[in-house]
Amino acid sequence: MGAEEAMVRVEPLVSMSKKESDIAEVAKSVLETLLNMMGMAGSTVSHIESFIEGGEGAAAPVTLNVEGDDLGILIGRRGQTLSSLQYIVRLIVGYQAEAWLPIIIDVKGYKQRRYEALRALAGRMAEQVKVRGAPFTLEPMSAFERRIIHLTLAEHPDVTTQSTGEGEARKVVILPKEQAEA
Repeated sequence: MGAEEAMVRVEPLVSMSKKESDIAEVAKSVLETLLNMMGMAGSTVSHIESFIEGGEGAAAPVTLNVEGDDLGILIGRRGQTLSSLQYIVRLIVGYQAEAWLPIIIDVKGYKQRRYEALRALAGRMAEQVKVRGAPFTLEPMSAFERRIIHLTLAEHPDVTTQSTGEGEARKVVILPKEQAEA
């Protein structure tokens, strides 16, 4: 099936205030326009649900989920294309709305599945670090993915996390609490 034949559905996934709702509509419109310019025909359907937990005091993100066929190209290698699309939408929306609200773009639940996989990985690695008493360094990750690991293990009684490295080589290190305090 070609890109022009793909059916795309963009779904806002968060309950919002009036202003946030207006920004969500702008974000949805911008995303639909970009998808159409890329040759992906689409329709939109609203749905209210959030899958990402924020830190305390964090604004709830506007989440747009793109559904359709042959959308792997929007995700790209390790989610890089999706991150770029999200960045572009955030810039355009911020300029048009003259306000900033976190915007997350997901394609066919990719980020939701990645979020759940990273939370599970964090839990498994924390247990290994606890049992072995030695730090463990995860693979390089995006800021979004590192944040998931940090938030997941923030309240863990036996381990702590820290990021090391520069740029795209930045990684999360999971350490036993007694080593981090020493």
